[in-house]
Amino acid sequence: MEKRARRSFSKEFKEQVVKLYLAGKPRNEIIKEYELTPSAFDKWIRQHKETGSFKEKDNRTPEQEELIRLRNQNKQLAMENDILKQAALIMGRK
Repeated sequence: MEKRARRSFSKEFKEQVVKLYLAGKPRNEIIKEYELTPSAFDKWIRQHKETGSFKEKDNRTPEQEELIRLRNQNKQLAMENDILKQAALIMGRK
């Protein structure tokens, strides 16, 4: 089976799909008609119910937000550590 290229959908398209579903159109019909993956469709419905937003950043859990923050902080600290090591080497030569 050939893998289909990843498609991206506009916020407006996702809203229309959710509206069709909420208006009573069956899930399977929508998925088939618009050639959607069931997982993408289910994700849009879940995002609409939970936050009303399709943006990933609006749908992150507090744990996911903390992990992103900690990874960024770790990068910053590693960079500062490297700078201090270089400064110590330079100062040690004098």
